[in-house]
Amino acid sequence: MKIIITGGSGFLGQRAARELLKRSQVNDADGNPQPIREIGLVDIAPPLNGLSDATVRYAVGDAANPKFIAETLGDDTDGIFHLAAVVSGAAEADFDLGMRVNIDGTRGLLDACRRLRKPPRVLFASSVAVFGAPLPELVTDATTPIPHSSYGIQKLIGELLVSEYSRKGFIDGRSVRLPTVSIRPGKPNAAASSFASGILREPLNGIEAICPVEPDTKLWLISPRLAVECLLHGFDLPAGELGRIRSLSLPGITVSVDEMVASLKRVAGPAAARRIRWEPDEGIKQIVKSWPARFDTTRANSLGFPRDEGGFDRIIDDYVRDEGLKLQPKY
Repeated sequence: MKIIITGGSGFLGQRAARELLKRSQVNDADGNPQPIREIGLVDIAPPLNGLSDATVRYAVGDAANPKFIAETLGDDTDGIFHLAAVVSGAAEADFDLGMRVNIDGTRGLLDACRRLRKPPRVLFASSVAVFGAPLPELVTDATTPIPHSSYGIQKLIGELLVSEYSRKGFIDGRSVRLPTVSIRPGKPNAAASSFASGILREPLNGIEAICPVEPDTKLWLISPRLAVECLLHGFDLPAGELGRIRSLSLPGITVSVDEMVASLKRVAGPAAARRIRWEPDEGIKQIVKSWPARFDTTRANSLGFPRDEGGFDRIIDDYVRDEGLKLQPKY
């Protein structure tokens, strides 16, 4: 099978590609494992340290350009992970950019899929940002999405497009709503949730970090490892198990910012926690406050999606091991 990953140079794109290479197979429409013959990684720029494997091909260009994406897919694409997006803070700051990439780009990709020799399987990475206040104490898949940000609205429109193109038989689509991923390696990005990694990543590396929200702010989080596992599991699910409802919220854990800092202290010591500066940012606070912090993921659980176990201490431990960090003295 030929698999395309948009946003393939990004953090999740690279990790998903590595896991696909490791597994060397994905399920077909009947749920039978099939070997992967090619992985196409599509992004606006190549990664700094890209994968070197005969199976991997890079396509550098604008995924929101219909001509580029149609040429990149060719006629032999079997599956697509659509991860390319303008993140939350950037989509809010630059309305036209968010609309072009997050909506027009998704529509262009889906239209390119219509022209393939057979309907491909498409996994669309959505977000819990499709929900906005006022919210019930516990959000379920039956909760009406009412986004309070440009990014959330654009992701919800993407979900609806995936559902409609699936209904028409153009694709076999599914949309998974990712919680905030923490801890992301690398540098801060323009996402409103960037601090959820930065207040841990930077102190673990001996660098000062700024937290723009209050300590009691609660977040719905997922570890990088689990995020990738869920993306691949969602892709492998037969269409019959999803039925007509093609969107679902992924498992995660509810953690407050002060609980995250407490985990940081336990793993890396008080000195690491003292590297956090508390500087409220009203713009970020308003976006983050509109996101739900507690979910009932009964549907995802019933479909076999994996779950984070071990709490936030384990997530920090995993990050330290995955990145090969040598922690600073605890005190």
